[in-house]
Amino acid sequence: MDTAPVREYFTGLQARIVSALEQLDGKTFAAEDWTRAEGGGGRSCILEDGQLFERAGVGFSQVSGDKLPPSASAARPQLAGRRYEALGVSLVLHPRNPYCPTVHMNVRCFAAGDIWWFGGGMDLTPYYGFEEDAKHFHLACKRALEPFGTDCYPKYKKWCDEYFFLKHRNEPRGIGGIFFDDLAEPDFATAFSLVRSVGDHFITAYAPIIERRRATPYTQAERDFQCYRRGRYVEFNLVWDRGTLFGLQSGGRTESILMSMPPAVTWRYNWSPAKGSAEEKLYTEFLRARDWV
Repeated sequence: MDTAPVREYFTGLQARIVSALEQLDGKTFAAEDWTRAEGGGGRSCILEDGQLFERAGVGFSQVSGDKLPPSASAARPQLAGRRYEALGVSLVLHPRNPYCPTVHMNVRCFAAGDIWWFGGGMDLTPYYGFEEDAKHFHLACKRALEPFGTDCYPKYKKWCDEYFFLKHRNEPRGIGGIFFDDLAEPDFATAFSLVRSVGDHFITAYAPIIERRRATPYTQAERDFQCYRRGRYVEFNLVWDRGTLFGLQSGGRTESILMSMPPAVTWRYNWSPAKGSAEEKLYTEFLRARDWV
């Protein structure tokens, strides 16, 4: 399989997203190119202590190896031990203002001999919920998938709700979005076109929400709740996320894999929000599967 067109799109997508985020924040990303001894490398773009983003990471990687890691071959035992190539763009943005939601987006491609597949998606993690923000984000996700059939958005939304779920907490990570994996149908051109549409819709899905919320005043109490909820983000990434596990199992660059972590996080023992509070509203009205569009 020739991955050159995929690489060209992914590197271009990374550059476009970084440029758009720099315009939103006003601060320039630092870019670091890295190589991997077993094969491949990537570029990590990171912004910290910006005017808008406390941390924003946008990474591209293209790695290869002689043996597919267990996290990628668990559902495909026939591929265990085969040489592979994996490339993708992954980002996580952590704004400082608690009224601005954290967001994650990923598009990726795997190839193992004559077998290939795509995966990806995007999901939103608010700390204070707003109906119009949730509807906007999900509508953008729906529009990204509309050219590929009316069944795509409901299917990939459900997949996202199920995947970004903290089983040990029995709660969703956020309000979801879309998620898909093992996409190899009906053909390469169509699957690649769907992945490109997801990547191309990211900024339109997220930027208007940030622009709407970035100037909202907040207190230390709201900041404390944001840091508490960020703990759930860390728990999911380290306990359940297959992408994090794949990166570590494949000998990837640890700094690049873990740049998705928020810079300030807290945990409280057996804490619960006050009755009738905005914090409780997040749990009762937003941290549950809903039909947003």
